[in-house]
Amino acid sequence: MDRRTFFTWLGLGWLAASDFKLTSKVLANGWKSVKFYVAPNGKDTWSGNWTTPNASRTDGPFATLARARDAIRELKRHQGGKLQQPITVMVRGGTYFLNEPLEFTSKDSGSAGFPISYQAYRDEKPTISGGRPIKGWKIETVNGKTMWTVTLPEVQSGQWYFQQLWVNGQRRYRARYPSRGYLQIQSIPAAEEKPWDQGQDNFQFYAGDLKAWSSVSGGEAVVMNRWVDSHLPIDRIDEARKTIYFTQKSRYRLDSGDAYYIENILELFDTPGEWCLNKNTGKLYYYPMPGEDINKLHAIAPVLVKVIICKGNSDTGEYVKHLKFRNLTFSHTHWQLPSNMSSTEQSAPEVPGAIYGEVMQYCSFEKCTITHIGNYGIELSKGCQNNQISKCQIFDMGAGGVKLNSTLDGTPRGSYNDLSIPKTSNNKIIACRIHNGGRFYHDAAGIWIGHSSNNRISKNHIHNFYYTGISVGWVWGYGQSPAKDNIVESNYIHHIGKLSNGDGPILSDMGGIYTLGIQPGTVIRNNIIHDINGYKYGGWGIYFDEGSSSIVAENNLVYRTTHGGFDQHYGKENIVRNNIFAFGRDTQLNYTRKENHLGFTFERNIVYWTEGALLKGEGFEDNFQNLKFDNNLYWKVGGEEILFGKLSWEEWQARGMDKNSIIADPWFVAPTNRDFRLKPDSPAFELGFKSLPNRQRGVSAENRLKAR
Repeated sequence: MDRRTFFTWLGLGWLAASDFKLTSKVLANGWKSVKFYVAPNGKDTWSGNWTTPNASRTDGPFATLARARDAIRELKRHQGGKLQQPITVMVRGGTYFLNEPLEFTSKDSGSAGFPISYQAYRDEKPTISGGRPIKGWKIETVNGKTMWTVTLPEVQSGQWYFQQLWVNGQRRYRARYPSRGYLQIQSIPAAEEKPWDQGQDNFQFYAGDLKAWSSVSGGEAVVMNRWVDSHLPIDRIDEARKTIYFTQKSRYRLDSGDAYYIENILELFDTPGEWCLNKNTGKLYYYPMPGEDINKLHAIAPVLVKVIICKGNSDTGEYVKHLKFRNLTFSHTHWQLPSNMSSTEQSAPEVPGAIYGEVMQYCSFEKCTITHIGNYGIELSKGCQNNQISKCQIFDMGAGGVKLNSTLDGTPRGSYNDLSIPKTSNNKIIACRIHNGGRFYHDAAGIWIGHSSNNRISKNHIHNFYYTGISVGWVWGYGQSPAKDNIVESNYIHHIGKLSNGDGPILSDMGGIYTLGIQPGTVIRNNIIHDINGYKYGGWGIYFDEGSSSIVAENNLVYRTTHGGFDQHYGKENIVRNNIFAFGRDTQLNYTRKENHLGFTFERNIVYWTEGALLKGEGFEDNFQNLKFDNNLYWKVGGEEILFGKLSWEEWQARGMDKNSIIADPWFVAPTNRDFRLKPDSPAFELGFKSLPNRQRGVSAENRLKAR
């Protein structure tokens, strides 16, 4: 039996275990590797051993990745359960619409010597889609506007509903008011009597902002409050009382001034590209863009939550191992809030990933694209160890980019040390570009690390999120936390809170890099962070939130923040050294809570600003025995007197602070042009300040990272 015949038989499923086994003799004849092919014009009854169908159309590539996976299972079985050569599945260009997630278990594993790869064929661009094309459009006039409509029986019967849609390769948004910008809550009845963590099912709006639209019962209000956004189904709008009522409560107490908008109401159509879905009738309305052709419209709505699932067995210790995914695109997934929830927690940890791993080791995603999704991009959940995500493009997400966590979702606030759950650790996220997230769940983060340790987050470009860039840790306060020894280095993080197109800010309490809990061994170094914007408060560059302890932040460049380059809410024994903090708007350094232990050491830093205060927060008030400041350089452009809170420079030093520090111009090359290199004779060098390796040259360093 020759090689071609063998794979034909294997693809057709005609080969029994007793008929044939691959042996070293076969390998000696040149079978050092195996390739299967998948193509849109293939058939799963073929062998998968051809790149295209043969002339007689009796053999050719597989049609689905699931069939290729099953063919590898058969091959492994005939080799005694262990591979004897590496296997590559080459995927031809085109879109592969899945009816269910493509699932891999431990029996689909490769080995260190013989990995299994799923990758694009040559330079072709295959897309693995969890969506469904929408067809059958009709032209209809609705409220005086020409609309394209289609009725979806699955939606009408309650079997399907979606809140996101892509048309001609672009995300389209539901009909919204206002089309741009946001409204603000006028007041909350008796809100001052309620605790901050108790939600409301109504609020009062300003006169003229809202109307009692006839189709209002199908609409939602999206309200941004503190660090979350609540998606509130509308019950009714009372114009006389200027009050909007909901069928659910918000997650937290709403406040006057909170930003919000209304969507998915027929009367709100005013911008081409908007759409609306009636859950009761199943009717989808689309307001076409100029130049779009109803006969060429390519609309896709999401059906699946996940497209890839790699799931081992934690009870037996059987991991999914040594799978490689390369140059593939994954798209068109979504996740909807359960009926008893109106919001996620901060960073949206409950939202799953379109690609999901559990009990997985030594697997990789390289040069993949995850885009046009409604949830997180990649989630490595419990028991995921020594995996790598590298050089991937993750953008246009309903939520965030990557999640690393030892549990299946965000666990409640407090200490955590469940030894029965396999730990998620030693993973790498390297040289990825993660941007334009939070399109639906606005509070999602670019990268979120929960109960996970020993991870390396390096050389990533993260931008255009409404909330945090990188979040590390998931324990509030001083309880035991499994998040430790995480390295966050050489990342470029910018336009967090307020996007580069000017949208936002809409949320508060965020950071370019944000941490929680006790984290010995965690280091934040060599990062560039800029343009961090909070709504009411909390637009910080590096933000040590509740209980953040034993963390080192060094050699970072942080500039253009609304509320400060550095903030510590409360924590102990952190080290902040050899950083540049520049151009904070309201303040430069913030320390919220006074405590009876060493809060942090601040040494060899440069603080440079033009407006706002230098210091702010109770932690700086008469708390000098619990702080260490020394060998720092401070300079406010213009040379006016610098106050350390309410203290003069002399009074500050008399309290034991900054004994060897100076007030002097650091002599940056061109700080207003983002060039924070120091001239050779800068006085900062006399204090022991060291040049930031490859990061201090703001513009050139940013351009190198953008190129990735």
